[in-house]
Amino acid sequence: MRIGAVAEGAGVSVRALRYYEEQQLLESERSPSGQRQYADSAIERVKFIQLLYAAGLSSKSIRQLLPCVYTGRASTAMLDHLARERERLQEQITAMTEARDRMDAVIAATAETLTEAAPTCSL
Repeated sequence: MRIGAVAEGAGVSVRALRYYEEQQLLESERSPSGQRQYADSAIERVKFIQLLYAAGLSSKSIRQLLPCVYTGRASTAMLDHLARERERLQEQITAMTEARDRMDAVIAATAETLTEAAPTCSL
């Protein structure tokens, strides 16, 4: 699969794919004309990498994690690292859930006081 197809399928830029290769998160082979060719699994791998970045993991952590994902095997040190990352994610989820719940309360309280004639807050 060519780089443009992977970028489109994963919803990322071609530049991002090149960066992932630089960081050793993604591999490609070169065609005789020098074009990058990716495995069919590249789109799902890139989507997973995007999720991990969005969760706040570094390139280094992702690079260490990916072999474990695909082989199902990890060292004790890696399991400890994964457990710490998971705990950090859980803390973020808890904080985001609290923020969402507070926003819901503001929305509900404000919705009860709405009238057509009253001035409104706007963005």
